[in-house]
Amino acid sequence: MSDVGAGILGFVGMSALAGVLVTAAVTPALAVTGMAANNSISLFENLPGYLEPADLAERSNIYATAPDGSPYLLASFFDDNREEVAWDAISQYVKDAAVAGEDPRFYEHGGVDIQGTVRGALKTVSGEDTQGGSSITQQYVKNVLINNNTAKATNQEEFEKAYDEATEVSVSRKLKEIRYAIALEKEYSKDDILKGYLNIAAFGGRVYGIESAAQYYFTKTAATLSLPEAASLIAIVNFPEALRLDQPEDEDNGAASVNDKGEPTPYAANKERRDYILDKMLEYQKITAEEHAAAIATPVTPVIHAPSTGCQSAGGSAFFCDYVTWVIKNQFDNPETTDVNEGTQMLQKGGLDIYTTLDLELQGEAEAAMRENVPFADPRFDVGSVAVSVEVGTGKILAMTQNKQYTQDPDVIAASAGDYSSINFSTDYAYGGSLGFQPGSTFKVFTLAEWLNEGHSLRETFNGSRRNFTSFPAACYGGWKGNYDPKNDDGTGANNAVDATKYSVNTAFIAMAQQLDLCKIRDTAQAFGVRRADGLDLGQQYQYAEDGTRSINPDAIFGPGAILGTEEVSPLSMVSAFAGVANNGATCSPVAIARIVNNKGEEQAVPQTACPQSVAPEVAHAMGYAMAQTFSGTASASNTGTGVPHIGKTGTTDNNEGTWMNGASTRVATAVWVGNVTGHANLRQLSFDSGAAATARHRMWKRIMTLADNKYGGAEFPEPDQSAFKQVLVDIPQVAGLSFDAAKQAIETAGFVAEDGGQQDSNLPAGTVSGTDPSGQAGKGTTIRIFTSNGSMTGVPNVVGMTGDQAEAALKQAGFKVQRQNENTADPTKVGVVISQNPAGGGFAKPGDQITISVGKLGGNAPGDD
Repeated sequence: MSDVGAGILGFVGMSALAGVLVTAAVTPALAVTGMAANNSISLFENLPGYLEPADLAERSNIYATAPDGSPYLLASFFDDNREEVAWDAISQYVKDAAVAGEDPRFYEHGGVDIQGTVRGALKTVSGEDTQGGSSITQQYVKNVLINNNTAKATNQEEFEKAYDEATEVSVSRKLKEIRYAIALEKEYSKDDILKGYLNIAAFGGRVYGIESAAQYYFTKTAATLSLPEAASLIAIVNFPEALRLDQPEDEDNGAASVNDKGEPTPYAANKERRDYILDKMLEYQKITAEEHAAAIATPVTPVIHAPSTGCQSAGGSAFFCDYVTWVIKNQFDNPETTDVNEGTQMLQKGGLDIYTTLDLELQGEAEAAMRENVPFADPRFDVGSVAVSVEVGTGKILAMTQNKQYTQDPDVIAASAGDYSSINFSTDYAYGGSLGFQPGSTFKVFTLAEWLNEGHSLRETFNGSRRNFTSFPAACYGGWKGNYDPKNDDGTGANNAVDATKYSVNTAFIAMAQQLDLCKIRDTAQAFGVRRADGLDLGQQYQYAEDGTRSINPDAIFGPGAILGTEEVSPLSMVSAFAGVANNGATCSPVAIARIVNNKGEEQAVPQTACPQSVAPEVAHAMGYAMAQTFSGTASASNTGTGVPHIGKTGTTDNNEGTWMNGASTRVATAVWVGNVTGHANLRQLSFDSGAAATARHRMWKRIMTLADNKYGGAEFPEPDQSAFKQVLVDIPQVAGLSFDAAKQAIETAGFVAEDGGQQDSNLPAGTVSGTDPSGQAGKGTTIRIFTSNGSMTGVPNVVGMTGDQAEAALKQAGFKVQRQNENTADPTKVGVVISQNPAGGGFAKPGDQITISVGKLGGNAPGDD
């Protein structure tokens, strides 16, 4: 006898026994006699009796807010394209087709159709497929076991192993399904089981559940399916890969066959099964003869609506969508779990509805501004651009776009001309892969903040002229020493914080920093939420060993160049900082998610913004005053003309490789960056179709903020306290008698600007400093003129009290000319004596100068006269 024959005979006995076991399980009171039966029942009862269906893997959806306030689908994510629906959301045609075609006695048996089970068992032993013998409940059990097993898999290998275990062709698996099916029937209603079956069933490819199948194959909901559509979908369940409706070139099921009437029959294999189901529906009186005839005559005509999994379906909002996925992955990942990211699992399987903060109207304006002003690729250089907006006071990200098409396919990126990218330029590395960009002069606002933090004022003067700086205080690493000679963009200087900000004067900010502490400037920037995009503190850097491992370079510092914007930071952190200035000094961390609702309709915890006070409100108000002046300075091209007040700061990096415009109203902040992603190109030497490359930032910022002003409005910024405008006077050093160089050093060390006033008459040795103008006190940064002596002055003898002749002789001896004049006196003792002289004795005059002496002459009233 053949092995197959022996197997069949053996399994016939087992099938019969299974029937007894099923009967015993369904009707426990039934007396079953016979040793073999009793032993088998005992074995059967020892199998697991309760099956807890795990949550089904469902697709998650990310939504933005449309202009009318309604949710707008940006993207979906799924391993299994499934959306569970309630009983009432499924067409009755679907329910009747499933029962008539798959399990006509579904509402009569206790979970197992004995006839079908025996028939299926025979097929199993004979090597045929296991389908066709299971009840709907058993099929549901099988799918639940597959779902429960594979849900724990963390990679493809584990998934395939779990799937094979759940679908193993064996008697023990069949008996287990029977046992579970019986238990389920005792726990759940028939309608609940049928609903579960329709939500879990496979419909070919990655499509699972009747709702997703209806949307994918017919662009309808499960509730609105017609009779032939419902039957076609239930037909797929019988053999999902062979009977699916999305492979029109498939020779067996897709390409039009010709029926016996010579008529083309698209999807003939599916239609054959569909028509069988329609016949069964008629047989069991679920439809009328008229409905049956009309449905049979209807060709299978799918209307495929393929959902995209991933952010590429979000168009210009794709990089924002990508940021949201990273928020989910970073927020919900368990660091103790190394083999799976729980956040990714939530996205791919959790059935979440994620409602974001994105304002589609503002986003659309940002996308249009980007398209019209910056190319997505440029053969001359690796062009990049970002525009990102946040709401002041909440941290909500309202818009985020960049000049690239989004893709995660490395082949697409490699084949593109530079117009595709997977890297989100707006964010830190941990949220999209960017290592950031130098912020240029937009970073100067943090030196302004620390200047005010330390009690300096907006109008306090200092020496902002260009010169070589050799030292800076820096308490965290002992101070900076060297030679630093920054240049100014327009060649001019500034001697107060307002003008320094208005005209973005490098040397002025360096002069301010020299009176501060570099480490405190760094700390103030970080208080505004700005750190390096690679995750390190400002001033830190990674160093790499030959084996590729990295560590923090202990020699890296936050030097004077950093205050002019040489640290690589993200645009999102910069726009959040500017929003913090506009928010009275409280910086709100950016948030992209407003709500998350799970597949049960339950609200889930979402990342919340935190708004710590970065600087005191009065400091922020003074910062805002200075930053508002830029709109009549370097930011004048960004004026919106809406009447809404703004604060802002422009920035251009070394060699004009990156340009920024950052600013805010009291409601919305926007940062725009245009520059080199890699390589080197001078934007001031290039133009786009929209105009000069270096001014594209202004054209975009103006357009985006014009809409923001009109939609969100904006109030006046608070006026600074008057103490913010105080002038501070300090003593001018006494330098008379010093050499010019020594005097110049003393005056500059005191914070003044030294200027050569030339020579002046003086009795001091020629070449030594004779004096300054002004002298006494002045504000730091005041220009002090230094005068040097020509050595031409000599001392004038004091001749008062001498006789006229004696005085004249003494003065002539000293080299002066003498003019004598009489002066009446009533005192006889003064007669003939010098009463006064001009210039006075002890003063200085040039040799040959005339000295006038007054000699007493008796006149006027004598003593005792009336």
